[in-house]
Amino acid sequence: MWRGGLALVAIPLLLLVALGAWAVASPAGSSPDDDFHMTSIWCGAGERPGFCESVPGVPNERAVPALVLEAADCFKANPNISAACQASDPAHPDALVQTARGNFVGAYPTVFYSVMAPFVGADVTASVVTMRVVNVVLFLAIGTALYLLLPARRRPTLMLAWLIGLVPLGIFLITSTNPSGWAVISAGTVWLATLGFFESTRWRAAGLAVLAGIGVVMGAGARADAAIYAGIAIVLATLLAFDGRSRTFWLKTIVSVGLGLLAVALFLSSRQGSIASTGFSGHSSPASVPTIDLIVGNLQEVPELWAGAFGFWGLGWLDTIMPAAVWVTAGAAFAAVAFMGLRSMDWRKGIALLAVFGALVFFPTWILVQSKTFVGFEVQPRYILPLIVMLGGVAIVQRGMPALRFTITQFAVLGAGLVLANALALHANMRRYISGQSTLDWNLNHFVQWWWPVGPGPMVVWALGSAAFAGAVALVLLELHRRQNDTADTQRAGAEGLLSVR
Repeated sequence: MWRGGLALVAIPLLLLVALGAWAVASPAGSSPDDDFHMTSIWCGAGERPGFCESVPGVPNERAVPALVLEAADCFKANPNISAACQASDPAHPDALVQTARGNFVGAYPTVFYSVMAPFVGADVTASVVTMRVVNVVLFLAIGTALYLLLPARRRPTLMLAWLIGLVPLGIFLITSTNPSGWAVISAGTVWLATLGFFESTRWRAAGLAVLAGIGVVMGAGARADAAIYAGIAIVLATLLAFDGRSRTFWLKTIVSVGLGLLAVALFLSSRQGSIASTGFSGHSSPASVPTIDLIVGNLQEVPELWAGAFGFWGLGWLDTIMPAAVWVTAGAAFAAVAFMGLRSMDWRKGIALLAVFGALVFFPTWILVQSKTFVGFEVQPRYILPLIVMLGGVAIVQRGMPALRFTITQFAVLGAGLVLANALALHANMRRYISGQSTLDWNLNHFVQWWWPVGPGPMVVWALGSAAFAGAVALVLLELHRRQNDTADTQRAGAEGLLSVR
């Protein structure tokens, strides 16, 4: 118990340092579509002098500080240009500029922008870093609360699912000002909190229902597609917990239905959901391409989007290229653990796995066909990352016997792979903004063109972040190994007791 309690305190603290390193690894404007999202945050609390002002005669535009709108203009789409260009572009970062790039007509849900808005201050970069740290704290607080409330047998699923599903794209998004970070947090929270709710009683069940509701609001309040994913998560959990002969189960479905209706209401509150029927319009293929060819072509290539979640696609504006060792190692870790999870299977888990896997195939293919384009345009890995997080979690959830068991060697290889992938991804992300990715030098303190004016240097941040992540992974895996041994001892003692009675 003492060791478990120590790990419960140490792991979040180590992850705070590890994710904090990611939060300062890139400048303001580095996450995808940050011009839109930062502008929407600055206007998330309505019109405020100096931060977000109306434009007379133009109701669908606002005036915001130039750096909010143009932070990435000088370096996005060109990985060889460092973030140092922000010093001279825009020339007057505090001057207000007029723009229609923002959530001014309800295209996106408003919850994410409204929650981030109170952290807007006079210093744009300081405000952005504060928001990133707030998102890290939210993630860790929700994860810790979920761990404490879940039944003991579900806690390994929580820890393993997060480990294998976040490197590197998930970590980058959670430590950004992009609402996709909340979609990822929601995906990993809602299904497991709902499942734990069905399997718990009294105050634990109530707490898990509240956490599931928070997860729904975070996801559906950030992106319309995350509302759909929250609905899928609720259905998956209800299916996994299904017990048609239990009156308690049927009574608890009232709560899961209520959570689903909340997700639907938030989905309908924004216009982003219309993409499901109309698709995107930015890179349409010629009209002469038959629909069947669009379907077949995209079905063959959609796994590229899955690989993109592990670094096959670039981070940021898709211009921060990850080393091959990142996506190979992180993807292999996910595949290996998910495959191990198939040892424990029943019909409920089988249907749930097929459902979430089918969603991973169907949703990107459908949007691409509606957009009349192929994989590589419009649909990005971050859009489907929530489904990948759920797939990993459902794959390793325990349903009867045999139990999911790893040897100490398997844990060591898994941990080493994830630690390596994170360290390489963080290094590549920092190098891209410090000097541009054309600079090949392992020492991030060399050729520094951009970095924060205060605080530790690049190599210190990278070393601390990488070491803290390694420490957190080691403690998680040691805790999982301890739980495995405790479970094995309990089962062995039970079997010996049964034999002695006979």
